[in-house]
Amino acid sequence: MIAPVIVGTMIARPAGLTRAVPALYSLALAALVLGPLLGPGYLLLRDAVSTPRSYLTDSALGLTDAAARAVPQDALIAALTSVVDGGLVVKAILLSALWLAGWGAARMVAALLPTTGLGPQLLASTVLLWNPYVAERLLQGHWSLLTGYAALPWTVLAALRLRRSPAPWSPRSWCPLGLTLAAAGLTPTGALLATALAAVLLALPGGAGARWSRLAVTAALAVAASAPWLIATALSGAGAQGSDPAGVAAFAARAEPGLGTLGSLAGLGGIWNSTAVPATRTGIFALVGTAVLLAVVACGLPALWRRRGNPVIAALAVVAAGAVLLPALAATGWGLTAGEWAATRVPGAGLLRDAQKWVALAAPFYALAAAAGAGALARLGGRVFGTATTGRNRTGVAAAVGIVAVLIALPDLAWGWAGRCARCTIRRRGSASPRSCGPPTRTATSRCCPPGCSGSSPTAATHPSSTRRHGCCPRTSCRPAS
Repeated sequence: MIAPVIVGTMIARPAGLTRAVPALYSLALAALVLGPLLGPGYLLLRDAVSTPRSYLTDSALGLTDAAARAVPQDALIAALTSVVDGGLVVKAILLSALWLAGWGAARMVAALLPTTGLGPQLLASTVLLWNPYVAERLLQGHWSLLTGYAALPWTVLAALRLRRSPAPWSPRSWCPLGLTLAAAGLTPTGALLATALAAVLLALPGGAGARWSRLAVTAALAVAASAPWLIATALSGAGAQGSDPAGVAAFAARAEPGLGTLGSLAGLGGIWNSTAVPATRTGIFALVGTAVLLAVVACGLPALWRRRGNPVIAALAVVAAGAVLLPALAATGWGLTAGEWAATRVPGAGLLRDAQKWVALAAPFYALAAAAGAGALARLGGRVFGTATTGRNRTGVAAAVGIVAVLIALPDLAWGWAGRCARCTIRRRGSASPRSCGPPTRTATSRCCPPGCSGSSPTAATHPSSTRRHGCCPRTSCRPAS
């Protein structure tokens, strides 16, 4: 049923609708992913702890002896929840992140492959938004990391704008990159992801301005966007300390069934936590889904190879290869040894130990390759079946086939991750939301947190992490959302 709708949208459309469709499509796809989370309630899922009210504690500002991994995320949440309910804030940020990820992919394709039509743009949106990386990070509760992930295609667009500007220091040139880095900088990892991608693209030869000017602008913007956690780290002194070397092996990329570590990472999966994966990634279907995703991407490689003279496309390919290979190497015996050495001796190296999260840097190239592959599939279909439709319409049909294939490859990402989101969204009995509570003096408890969420028992689950990070935890009179 979905295929005819997609094909019809791609084939017959006014010019104005063409510009609006990618944004609307991405919003609809993001809503399909989040599903039950968009209703009343508060998300409690592993690292995701949303509460009615948060406070500017020392922990929220990163001024404790712990690493400032949630700065400025926690401070922003504390500021926003002083006027808006905390559950709504987290949902709005998460929905916006997924929406912008898909829309940004379509815009990136339109900029780098201007001859492609609407169909390939929507296929790129689907690949960037509907993949194991998004699913596994959602199930791990890494909603704020996904803001950095969503910023990646927009970082490519901002870098393109800066490369084409003869005056990189003019606000018109650097403002888009500054906004992108600021959005990605909700967490240190997001800031590093966007900064690394921008630095690679702006260091390439060519462009209107001098490379050193572009890199200087990027460095200044990156420091400004990362200032909250950099300053917090400097003031607390936590960055000067090493981290536990045991965490390197614990957070290493994991091999999924039938794929091995390299295959899992190539399919944008392989998160360290084996319980934070969709059900379809726990059996042999993981191999099938990965094969489908990689086949959609591989169809576009010949077309991109012919465009290898474009330094941005070539750089995205190299970044994607490194984002897959380096985490795989880090999971080998000698890679773990090197990681343990760095964790104990190099300040801040603990930020790198969750190696699978860096595979996000491969996603922009995957989306671009999938879009390029729609045209190749259309030409192949025309030769095989001898259809009488125009080339643009054949491309739309091929893109629709690719979209359906990507969706089917990970079916349980739909509707709240196959219902797991709903089981970890809580509501107070008799009201739409829990009441706000002040800064607690002891660990708060909840009697509604199911197994797999931010507690271990459905009857009496403690939430020390939410007490530490947000200053508030839902009280006891609540029940699982239906």
